[in-house]
Amino acid sequence: MAKYYTHTIGFSNIHKKPSKKSEVVSQMIFGDTFSISKKINQWLKIKTKEDNYIGYIKNQNYIKYSKPTHKVNILRAIVYKFPNKDRKIYELPFNSKIKVLERKKKFFKFSKGWINKNQLKPINYKEKNIFNKIKIFKNIKYVWGGKSYKGIDCSALVQICFNFNNEYCPRDTKDQIKYFKKNVKLKNIKKNNIIFWKGHVAVALSKKKLIHAYGPMKKTVIMSIDETIKRINRTANLKVIGIKSL
Repeated sequence: MAKYYTHTIGFSNIHKKPSKKSEVVSQMIFGDTFSISKKINQWLKIKTKEDNYIGYIKNQNYIKYSKPTHKVNILRAIVYKFPNKDRKIYELPFNSKIKVLERKKKFFKFSKGWINKNQLKPINYKEKNIFNKIKIFKNIKYVWGGKSYKGIDCSALVQICFNFNNEYCPRDTKDQIKYFKKNVKLKNIKKNNIIFWKGHVAVALSKKKLIHAYGPMKKTVIMSIDETIKRINRTANLKVIGIKSL
């Protein structure tokens, strides 16, 4: 049985190989859970519990598994040294998971400090619309492998909405298109359908609009579905390879 650990900083890069020069393939955010299969000098080969992703992180910033009680429900939550807003010491990205140790008026205490309870939801909280929070990432910088307000990529934008709602979703587009089984025709597209190209993914906000973390525009943007399909076909010679419903 695997022994699990909890990640204890805002976010850490997961590299393809045990080197800072190696490609960043994903990230872990605060409270993510992982197992360790190998130690190589200052590096750990890990497997994340949330999505079974395998890669390498620096050997630091983790503790034995700590069961979380709450999760961050805004783009970035501010952590204070005291249960007031006098001294900001930290920030946590959306969907960070914490274990509340103490409660005082409008603030909850965890291992790093105090956080306003309005920026948290209980760990088991779920929303009726799984993509309800997706627009908070509008205009966030596109970063390959990113999963936070500092930068996010297209597949992470989809995955993080599922993870926030305690549901599994693969990390990469090539696996996501296989995971979602229900096919939809373009003429029947509607809100919350997921649109796939080779190496890219977007989420329909309506019959006419979508949102995606779009590399060529260097940020997360809302665009016309028709315009996006034409643009990707024109600039990257890629056609839609699948539209999926939940």
